[in-house]
Amino acid sequence: MKKPSEIRPAEGKLGVLLPGFGAVATTFVAGVEAARRGLARPIGSLTQMQTIRLGKRTEGRAPLIKDFVPIAQLEDLVFGAWDPIADNGYESAVNSGVLRKEQHLDPIKDFLSGIEPMPAAFDTKYVKKLNGPNVKKAANKRELAEALREDIRRFKKENDCDRLVMVWCGSTEIYVRPSAVHESLEAFEKAMEEDHPDIAPSQLYAYAAIMEGVPYANGAPNLSADFAALEELAKERSVPLCGKDFKTGQTLMKTILAPGFKTRMLGLSGWFSTNILGNRDGEVLDDPESFKTKEVSKLGVLEHILQPDMYPELYGDMYHKVRINYYPPRGDNKEGWDNIDIFGWMGYGMQIKVDFLCRDSILAAPIVLDLALFMDLASRAGLGGIQEWLSFYFKSPQTAPGLYPEHDIFIQHMKLKNTLRWMMGESEITHLGVEYYDD
Repeated sequence: MKKPSEIRPAEGKLGVLLPGFGAVATTFVAGVEAARRGLARPIGSLTQMQTIRLGKRTEGRAPLIKDFVPIAQLEDLVFGAWDPIADNGYESAVNSGVLRKEQHLDPIKDFLSGIEPMPAAFDTKYVKKLNGPNVKKAANKRELAEALREDIRRFKKENDCDRLVMVWCGSTEIYVRPSAVHESLEAFEKAMEEDHPDIAPSQLYAYAAIMEGVPYANGAPNLSADFAALEELAKERSVPLCGKDFKTGQTLMKTILAPGFKTRMLGLSGWFSTNILGNRDGEVLDDPESFKTKEVSKLGVLEHILQPDMYPELYGDMYHKVRINYYPPRGDNKEGWDNIDIFGWMGYGMQIKVDFLCRDSILAAPIVLDLALFMDLASRAGLGGIQEWLSFYFKSPQTAPGLYPEHDIFIQHMKLKNTLRWMMGESEITHLGVEYYDD
């Protein structure tokens, strides 16, 4: 990828478009508005709270990322959404039950109530446990995609936006494999006109975004933009693209713990994971076809981190199982249990138990913010196509064809920060450190 010679300044309003206006999206929007009013801190956001070291340790240069790279300011963000359920932002946030109504939602009710979702391109064939009346009607999928493009243009004009980004926050669709219709733009557009079943609604949003020059990030595990037709289209039009599936609860823990086992050359014989959650996502994943999509995303993490082909004695026989169970009383407060069987010196076994009582949308909201700001930065820097440097945020990072994804969160983090240094003309940091000991 060619190094940017110049990054256009972040001038004017940045519109953040959100397909899916449920728990994750409303928690993100409410958190940004609360931060703008000084009512809360954007905890969990690298763009807002993390520093970046520049040069040698002895130089003492460590500005905040937001002061180092020219990202958009929170005050410049404008929000739009699509959802099959017509609830406005306040109603949806209250129904989602993530944020405390009196403490965090009522003080910004005026703002949230003003965001009403546009009719969605939605089909219950792809998300069977969800339905609603706020849905577009069209003769075929090509017309639906064109209607989404019109929504994008209208939103930009009505809100006086200088630039737009799109972050998919919708539910997990059923498992769809790439097929012949995904191999070229010509085949894809023809298949849209023929209402081909391999083209799910999320693919229509991705197509619409890329055609309108809008960076697209996929926060769910479904096949959305990670196939040849749209990857090539994004590259040709210099539109940033990344995904997929926000890395929040249980998989976040796996990408933290598994690199530690591998670093110490500790063996792994089994890792059993189960989850209970009761929000809209949990209900959708109660459908076996949607769960299959999520399962594929979650299962690939350990294989890529531990490299069993390279270390067969340590990881060649590991057993990895993932379960997700819909349990309405838990709401958005997902609980993830992990039983991990490891072994060490002379093959002696040990166990680790993890019980992560997490809040899915609380962990996802800062990811949405960072992706919106970093994707906009990439666009202004002229970086089109797959943005692998943003793998840090995903369970199934999108990569160039034939390239395996990097799942180790610490390597991902170093890659992200080195990309920012590279963009800004600073030296990349290897942590070699021999210069401190030269005579």
